[in-house]
Amino acid sequence: MNGCLKKTAASGVDSRVVVWIREFLIGRSQSVRVGRHYSEEVTVTSGVPQGSVLGPLLFLAYVNDIWRNIESKIRFFADDCIIYRKILNIKDVEKLQADLDRLGDWAERNEVKINPNKSKALSFTRARVKDTLNYSLGDRRIPAASCCKYLGIIIRNDLS
Repeated sequence: MNGCLKKTAASGVDSRVVVWIREFLIGRSQSVRVGRHYSEEVTVTSGVPQGSVLGPLLFLAYVNDIWRNIESKIRFFADDCIIYRKILNIKDVEKLQADLDRLGDWAERNEVKINPNKSKALSFTRARVKDTLNYSLGDRRIPAASCCKYLGIIIRNDLS
């Protein structure tokens, strides 16, 4: 929670708004209901109330600095992220991997978990012989794929 408030304050938001957001986020508790039974209430120390109007805005404030130090193109929609670049030579491959490394470092520093099962590497080329895709994010290899779903659209790399 503190990271979100720090980033919101650093973005130039009026300090009174930051205090208002802080008051909105602190002092919350939750319990779980199963049937007619409720668990004990526990204090919530992180996160934003699901379905709140402020949730998307605070998420954007939190991830707004992710693009810094990234040379490749990076696009967001809500919590979906895509990073890409034109690959003309081995230097471009190295630059994309360096950007993936920086993205992984940012995620670790900001305690953001990237779901490795949703990460895919795609290549779009007209070359008959395709280079092997060998990218990683953190300590996990990003699996190569012939298609992926992004914002509800299926993207395929079979240009034949």
